Amino acid sequence: MRTDVLAAMIAFCFVASATPGPNNLMLMTSGVNFGFRRTLPHLMGVVLGFTLMVALVGFGLDAIFSRFPALLPVMRYLGAAYMLWLAYKIATSGPLHDTANEGAPLGFFGAAAFQWVNPKGWVMAIGALTTYSAVDNYATNVVIVALCYMIVTLPGAGAWALLGASLRKALSNPRIARPFNWAMAALLVASIATVFTD
Repeated sequence: MRTDVLAAMIAFCFVASATPGPNNLMLMTSGVNFGFRRTLPHLMGVVLGFTLMVALVGFGLDAIFSRFPALLPVMRYLGAAYMLWLAYKIATSGPLHDTANEGAPLGFFGAAAFQWVNPKGWVMAIGALTTYSAVDNYATNVVIVALCYMIVTLPGAGAWALLGASLRKALSNPRIARPFNWAMAALLVASIATVFTD
């Protein structure tokens, strides 16, 4: 892969990974509720789960969806339903001291599995693969795209978990926590709006 193409791909992958979306909003919420250390398995599930998804899609799993096109909308709607449920849980949660010791953060395998029903994840994966891999040495380029996502997603998504953890003290105040929870729930719903408009 040429150096200029590699630089453009790294920029694309970083922007796609660091901007608001279901993964980053969920990581920030987990950072708020459980702290950064307890959110690490969730973060690593996002990073490694998405990397695996990009590689598998690049190496031909997309052929299954080409042969059975009805599977992709079903997965998208299941993912959207799950995110709507998460938005409801976020919106109805109380101040941090009410929930800090309840429940558990999303684990590694749950976060990794979530990548397959995350609409933004599919757009990111297919966008990078079709733009930067469909040239000479396709197999090598698929590996490069997957590794690039792995490297840039860790700091990009990790920053959201750190941001959430830094807000823990402020969000123990109900006057701040309730509007924050509603805002996060609204952003999560907005991040999946395209599922229902495409």
